[in-house]
Amino acid sequence: MNSKILKKIVLFITVFLIQSKANSQDMYVGVDTYVYASNQCVYLKNNLELSSATSNFYLRNDGQLLQGTTGAGANKGVGKLSVFQEGTVNNYQYNYWCSPVGNAAISSSTNNPFGIGLLGRPTDVTATTAATILSSNNYNGTASPLGISSYWIYKFINTSLYSDWIYVGSANTIAAGEGFIMKGTSGTDTTTINGVQNNSGSKQRYDFRGKPNDGTIDISVLPGELTLTGNPYPSAIDLQAFLMVATNPSAANCTGIAYFWEHDKTVNSHYIADYKGGYGSYAPAVDIYSPAVFYSYDGSGEDVTSVTSPGIIYKRRYSPIGQGFLIEGKVGATGNVQMKNSFRVFVKEGSANNSEFEKRANTKTKAANAGTPQIRFNTLLDNGAVSQMVLAFLPESTDGIDDAMDAYSPNDGPANNYFLINGGEYVINVLPFDIDKKIPIGFRNYAQANYKITVNSMENIPEVTNVYLHDKTTNLYYDIKNSLYDLTLPAGTYNTRFEITFKNPTLGVDEVENKNFIVQQDNANKNLVISNPLQLELDNCSLYDLVGRLIFTKTQLGTDATYAFPTSNLSSGIYIVKLSTNDKMEMGQKIIVKN
Repeated sequence: MNSKILKKIVLFITVFLIQSKANSQDMYVGVDTYVYASNQCVYLKNNLELSSATSNFYLRNDGQLLQGTTGAGANKGVGKLSVFQEGTVNNYQYNYWCSPVGNAAISSSTNNPFGIGLLGRPTDVTATTAATILSSNNYNGTASPLGISSYWIYKFINTSLYSDWIYVGSANTIAAGEGFIMKGTSGTDTTTINGVQNNSGSKQRYDFRGKPNDGTIDISVLPGELTLTGNPYPSAIDLQAFLMVATNPSAANCTGIAYFWEHDKTVNSHYIADYKGGYGSYAPAVDIYSPAVFYSYDGSGEDVTSVTSPGIIYKRRYSPIGQGFLIEGKVGATGNVQMKNSFRVFVKEGSANNSEFEKRANTKTKAANAGTPQIRFNTLLDNGAVSQMVLAFLPESTDGIDDAMDAYSPNDGPANNYFLINGGEYVINVLPFDIDKKIPIGFRNYAQANYKITVNSMENIPEVTNVYLHDKTTNLYYDIKNSLYDLTLPAGTYNTRFEITFKNPTLGVDEVENKNFIVQQDNANKNLVISNPLQLELDNCSLYDLVGRLIFTKTQLGTDATYAFPTSNLSSGIYIVKLSTNDKMEMGQKIIVKN
């Protein structure tokens, strides 16, 4: 491309933005004409007309298109908008998508349907090569040349049954606002555009080319059923605006929670029995995300075996271009949920901006919202999957079910723990704060199962200095803020036995026990040091990570005054030390390892 022309085009956009806002102009792109927007927002108060097949609009380097029309989509013409988005999986795993464009070959003033035949492989900043659509008996997509397996293209509308996934294949039958699943590609593609390689391995870049979606889009929901939808625009959207009734009255027809698929990316198999994944839950009213609990599945799609989840917290508020997610219709409600231009925002993708596509490998962030008082609990489920529950506090919430706040647990596996709200299982519980509150939690397991539960983090809640798990059957209180509680339960459902409290009426016992030992992490010498000034007979010292996995255990330690255990082989992070004496006295304490 001629760099001088490119500079003129970019300058034109800058000038046009000012004019369009002031004069309510549409944008018309004529024959053999293109617009190129790099790293900036193009705002149109009204519609875009890409008049001919040679009319093009290129969004590059986080360039985005926002529009202000309030009715149904009104973009016109048979020209194409082009925008890149990178997947995060290889040919064995799914990304959840929602296309920002539809079929430009259909001349209409409404949003057009999408199909994978509209995807391309970028070859330079403007040129693309159409992806090869592989036959339905070819399961493995390829990076170079770009080949997409049509066998794995499905959508999911108004159902909760695994068997109700709708096969799409290569057909252009995905309506605007409908999400779809698609597996990635194998191999690499070294073509580099604007400093980004097409595929460096499991990160396939796709060129979405077609008529840009615009305006109000109806998303079909039914009470108690799930629909795969997503961001249907060539810009980011604000999920708080989309899912909350205050900004979107039609959101009253859904629960206000978005569910995101997460997949164990170490599994390279097409067999359902080998899949390991689950759904994370996003509650927009408190801007909190609870990661997925990972399970593997049998041939019918039923959960069978738990596996460890990373338990990483991802930014979800601003859904980037192409991101797909599930919403659930609210019981008793009727009508669609509407996606609107007013929810579109110019937010560049990245964890720093609360905007991440699916989840990036090796991306770790802090909790989603530093402003919401919250307590995160990690539970290791039968030494397999990791469940993370979040207890948050808002004055305007209730002890019952609050839309866009309380997130129903998507984990229906062989073992689970959850908050109980009106008899339902919830992974995010938002309620008014009261230091005297007792918050019921439940455990459900199909066979005997072990649980290890601890507080992962506490934010913006100075009123709470202690967190206990109260076993109402034994009337014992376990400090899970500084330690973890290890319990094994026979098969069954335990919805009335346990609760979270912030006070311990038997106060004094734990304090005395904790004073008998001094636990310190000596990071300078990379040792865990335990002092035993009373020279009590120490039976056991165990070290756990924050998801409850045992790192090491030392037994029959005797009555030495001091013990030192090397920690040089540990990753930096927070760990839990548990001590027990021969007369069954126990204590726990968290340490911070810095290596």
